[in-house]
Amino acid sequence: MAAAALVAAAAEEMPEGTVRNVLEQETLKWVFVGGKGGVGKTTCSSILAILLATVRSSVLIISTDPAHNLSDAFQQRFTKSPTLVHGFTNLYAMEVDPNVEQEDLGSSEGMDSLVSELANAIPGIDEAMSFAEMLKLVQTMDYSVIVFDTAPTGHTLRLLQFPSTLEKGLAKMMTLKSRFGGLLNQMTRLFGVDDDFGEDAILGKLEGMKDVIEQVNKQFKDPDLTTFVCVCIPEFLSLYETERLVQELTKFEIDTHNIIINQVLYDEEGAESKLLKARMRMQQKYIDQFYLLYDDFHITKLPLLPEEVTGVDALKAFSQRFLTPYQPSTTRGSVEGLERRIATLRQQLIEAEAELEKLNKGKQKA
Repeated sequence: MAAAALVAAAAEEMPEGTVRNVLEQETLKWVFVGGKGGVGKTTCSSILAILLATVRSSVLIISTDPAHNLSDAFQQRFTKSPTLVHGFTNLYAMEVDPNVEQEDLGSSEGMDSLVSELANAIPGIDEAMSFAEMLKLVQTMDYSVIVFDTAPTGHTLRLLQFPSTLEKGLAKMMTLKSRFGGLLNQMTRLFGVDDDFGEDAILGKLEGMKDVIEQVNKQFKDPDLTTFVCVCIPEFLSLYETERLVQELTKFEIDTHNIIINQVLYDEEGAESKLLKARMRMQQKYIDQFYLLYDDFHITKLPLLPEEVTGVDALKAFSQRFLTPYQPSTTRGSVEGLERRIATLRQQLIEAEAELEKLNKGKQKA
């Protein structure tokens, strides 16, 4: 039994190659999905939302990519208001533009103009304020978990900087009251704002945004509430972008322990094409590097399919790939591949021993 215990311990060191850990973490409130452009983020985030809808009471998926693909993935038109996805009773979707929308910033045009003028002095704060308004809206809704289908890596990192950008920017704005006394009141009159929307009203609104963003920022840094799923393909640029993303997430103190490697070529019937074989060898080289770099991550590998995955039925069918570990090929000379194969065999041995014990107990009772 001591040998079996050692085998079990060795197998446990390698995280399961699926997204089950995300589904099983019942405390999760925010799930971000991001990566380099063109790697299949929208497909992966849509399927994650579908899988979460099987274990959660209500799920909202939000696209923050200016070039929205969520409507195409589900083959259903979505807007900036949550819409129930066809075929579900607890899955909603919406597409929002992270750029500021003036009509959403307040109830007074004059007040909005002043806020906008103040915001222009602080780079990125206009988008951050819009993001804060969207989060405020989302928090008033009763969703069990929210999935973000983010824009390509650069935009994603800027999105994650919004809490600190807004917090710093609003802190600067709030100092205007102490530094300039009644100057804001004079400014509001110049902008034609009624006394009811003067200095106190503007600063109150900004303070309210600050409260929201501080609360959300705290949640984003809590691994029990937030996780980030990185999506990539087995190519050099995608590996580079993923490493950059993981490093930045670590800097922002945002939990990440899942990587989805999409568009993997695999040989089931024996590839004849030299080009295909060369492509598969190239992919395997980068897949091995992913396992080497992220040995403590849950790495889910998805095959490249001959057809597009669009529509609820296709997404549901493909979702099973997210729950079943896909074993990499053990190419000659690949130490990492051999180690993974050994770990798989060890796990199978443990399961066989457990099954044998059950049979023996059944015979003893009989």
